[in-house]
Amino acid sequence: MVSEQNLLAQLSVKVGNRLRDERLLLATAESCTGGLVAAAITDISGSSNWFERGFVTYSNQAKSEMIGVPAELIDKHGAVSEPVARAMAEGALLNSRAQISLSITGVAGPGGGTADKPVGMVCFGWSNRVTTIVETKHFKGDRTQVRSQAAQYALRGVIELLDKGEA
Repeated sequence: MVSEQNLLAQLSVKVGNRLRDERLLLATAESCTGGLVAAAITDISGSSNWFERGFVTYSNQAKSEMIGVPAELIDKHGAVSEPVARAMAEGALLNSRAQISLSITGVAGPGGGTADKPVGMVCFGWSNRVTTIVETKHFKGDRTQVRSQAAQYALRGVIELLDKGEA
């Protein structure tokens, strides 16, 4: 069985190969994963050819200051929401030279969950300067497992965006 870490590494390589082949740059905006995607990517030799930058916007203030997520949007919908994931993905592109971005914001646990936004709820965004896709998933497991599953899912979303030919 492939370990979670190995799966994340394999997905990072696959994303990197696709981005390199298509001469595209990726930017990430991560909250609950705390840079897990960026770390997996930068573990790959040569990733500077396709990884432009990563934003770890853990606090609401960081989301606003670093990538321009409007504070009013966070106040209205909460940091863990599809509107904020959309703004994060689009903000990562506006504040980088990348053509593709991903964003992750969620509740990794073990605390912090509510009835409306339980532990394991993660919102994602993927953007290519023309189209932005958002999605919410619910993962099971402890904090480490939720973060790992979220990172993997975010990378799969990049592959799907590239497969659609929308990049």
